[in-house]
Amino acid sequence: MKGADNKSLLNRTKRIEGQIRGITGMLESEKYCIEILTQVKAARSALKSLELEILENHMNHCVSDAIGSGSSEQAQVKIDEIMQLLKRTAKS
Repeated sequence: MKGADNKSLLNRTKRIEGQIRGITGMLESEKYCIEILTQVKAARSALKSLELEILENHMNHCVSDAIGSGSSEQAQVKIDEIMQLLKRTAKS
């Protein structure tokens, strides 16, 4: 991934990293469980949003480019990659 999309995603991962450090700090200072769980839920939500944005970028760029290339083989490789990923994550 290149350019502005990558910079935006890097900024998001840094915010998520900060959230995780915050959770660590909350555990270390023995904060109330519900407060910690609220922050864990927020971090999970942020990761899910990041995942969906990366997937959308992949579909709009990598997959679209493969389809636009006219090579059905390249397009099928990209589709298979996504399907394998979805199948792996569906099991968890």
